[in-house]
Amino acid sequence: MATDANKTHCVTCGKEKRAVRCEGCLQLFCYDHFTIHRQDLNNQLDEIEINRDLFRQTLNEQTNHPQIHILIQEIDQWEKDSIKTIQQTASECRQILIQHTTKSVHQIEVNLTRLTNQLRDTRQDNDFNEYDLNQFNQKSKHLAEELDKLINVSILHNSEQLISKISVVVPSGELLSPVVNQDKIKWKKFGKTFAGGYGEGSQLNQLFYPDDMFLDNDEQRIYIADSSNHRIMKWKFNATSGQIVAGGNGQGDRLDQLNQPTHVIVDRSNECLIICDRGNGRVVRWYSNDDLNQEIVVSNIDCSCIALDNSGNLYVSDWENNEVRRWKDGDKTGTVVAGGHGKGSHLNQLYHPSYIVVGEDHELYISDCENHRVMKWMKGAKEGTVIAGGHGQGNSLTQLSSPTGLAVDDLGNVYIADCYNHRVVRWPKGSREGTLIVGGNGRGKQPDQLGCPTGILFDRHENLYVVDWGNNRVQKFDIDPDKNC
Repeated sequence: MATDANKTHCVTCGKEKRAVRCEGCLQLFCYDHFTIHRQDLNNQLDEIEINRDLFRQTLNEQTNHPQIHILIQEIDQWEKDSIKTIQQTASECRQILIQHTTKSVHQIEVNLTRLTNQLRDTRQDNDFNEYDLNQFNQKSKHLAEELDKLINVSILHNSEQLISKISVVVPSGELLSPVVNQDKIKWKKFGKTFAGGYGEGSQLNQLFYPDDMFLDNDEQRIYIADSSNHRIMKWKFNATSGQIVAGGNGQGDRLDQLNQPTHVIVDRSNECLIICDRGNGRVVRWYSNDDLNQEIVVSNIDCSCIALDNSGNLYVSDWENNEVRRWKDGDKTGTVVAGGHGKGSHLNQLYHPSYIVVGEDHELYISDCENHRVMKWMKGAKEGTVIAGGHGQGNSLTQLSSPTGLAVDDLGNVYIADCYNHRVVRWPKGSREGTLIVGGNGRGKQPDQLGCPTGILFDRHENLYVVDWGNNRVQKFDIDPDKNC
């Protein structure tokens, strides 16, 4: 017979019996009521599965929900009405133009015939003097003026909308806009200063020859390699000044110092910054809130730019050795993945490589600065291909002048900070020439000018940011909604 020590009270019947504890609710049940409790749980699971099936059925019905079809019909009707309005307006303009032209030409022909008859009669009578000749000249000029008026007819584009614009709004209130084709995107020609712009200096609202930047979309912040201030700045969107997050302790090679940093990456997986500390010939990991807990990742290298691939491998462009190396975790010397055959312009060579971008398939895009070209180097390739420039230094749209910063969109279009042409150009995939995006109005400080741009990037809304090196500022060029409808 069981002892009292082995018994406890059942939560259901309250009787003192041997009990079993449910691991879910942690209650004690006698054997009979534990079975019933388990059956209740099974019934609840059955009900959840039934609700799941009902939800799936509802989801399937929602795909063909009449409301969706009603909205689509509404869009279709808007399209028909808009087309009808456009066609009607076009037809009216055609009729007006034809009527005006016909009437004007007829009147000119009448006046020309009258002048012709007068000239014929005057010559036949041989009765004219200087006054008559002057009158004939005036009538001829008047006819020419009337013809000019006819030729110079133009079309006036009214800024008021001819048709009402529609959009799709989801319950959260968010307006869903159509996706703009990346190779057709246009930006406003006048930029706004995002950071700096107060002359060279070391105050928190100033920059001193900034070199490049990194966008942290999650935090809506941009990290700027403020090169000649030997520091990395963090600049929040819409802020009037930045915050020093690395360096800022004077020029030097201590672990709490930097020397002409040119590039920075936010490495969220390791909660640190990776910095191209060019003046010290090293790449360092800088851990936040601890100036002395830094790590030298690569040393004794003339690094000009760094990049990470989607596997966490580090790429470093070596300006002096004219090569790009890849460092995997634990590597001591790295592996040459582009260049490495001395300075030159052959397809297996580079001449002072600067900025690099790594694609999804570990292909490399390299600003081959002194060759005035951009190279694409596939993974494992022995040589690269020229995808922009390569026609000598110059300012035509087939040429570049010391290209620096790079960005690549999902379509493979390449965006280039064309440094000494003071412009940013887009080079469509497979194209033989680029198109001007912003700048290109000579070196200057005006909102539509740049002074030796070095770094570029895009935010999640496709707005363009440019490190305007010579003007000690970062410029933001908003996407132009009027030209991307």
